[in-house]
Amino acid sequence: MNLDTLLLPFQFPFMQNAFLIAAIVAVPTALLSCFLVLKGWALMGDAISHAILPGIVLAWITGIPLIIGAFAAGMTCAVATGYLSENSRVKQDTIMGVVFSGMFGVGLILYTSIHTNEHLDHVLYGNMLGVGPQDLWTAGLISAGVTVVLLLKWKDLLLHAFDPAQAQASGLRVNLLHYGLLTILSLTIVATLTSTGLILAVGLLIAPGAIAFLLVRSFGRMLVTAVVVCLVAMLGGAYASFFLDSAPAPTVILILSSMFLLAFVRRLLLTRRASRLRLEAET
Repeated sequence: MNLDTLLLPFQFPFMQNAFLIAAIVAVPTALLSCFLVLKGWALMGDAISHAILPGIVLAWITGIPLIIGAFAAGMTCAVATGYLSENSRVKQDTIMGVVFSGMFGVGLILYTSIHTNEHLDHVLYGNMLGVGPQDLWTAGLISAGVTVVLLLKWKDLLLHAFDPAQAQASGLRVNLLHYGLLTILSLTIVATLTSTGLILAVGLLIAPGAIAFLLVRSFGRMLVTAVVVCLVAMLGGAYASFFLDSAPAPTVILILSSMFLLAFVRRLLLTRRASRLRLEAET
């Protein structure tokens, strides 16, 4: 394969936009995934990404921007989950499962009941190859805002993730941090609508942080590693999909899954080696 063939994807405007949207959403999703993994909110990202569907369909029916409906539905799911978990004996993961499956079911009923020539499949599965200037601007503004907030407040969010009681004792406004993180999560999912879609968005919100958690020990390095991992997967997935003639979003998720397996095997081998060396030293 010669150089001209390798550079072929960069010559098409639709591929250039795909690379741009991939780079734009990679940073905030990677940073946010680190907090979600440490806080144990992986299912929350899954819940909100699925619960956004009815908001999108209703927004399309009423003629308002889809991102407004998506954000409203995401925040409804987040607030409802928090309220129900605080006022019942049911655990939060169970509440999340009930709320997001119920909202996703409502969204599917609305989605299948629409009779129109325009389809909303790109909302479910993403459409990186059909990204336009408006999509780039929307994702860019949201991603920039989310990234700035996470970088400015990462120490407070880290303490809140590890020990909410200590965070409250330290004078931090834990409720603001809690619902602020939920708001950031909803906004980030909205930013990924045109790239990976709702169904695959959860992969971007979990895998980079999980991979970085297996590779490094400090949280600062975890943030940097997650961003690098997500950028490699997003850009590499978009590039590989051109030659494989596959959909970019699933290709990205497949790369992330492969990277997670490699990181897991590496950590397993290192752990076994450390255990063996410890036993040899004791004997």
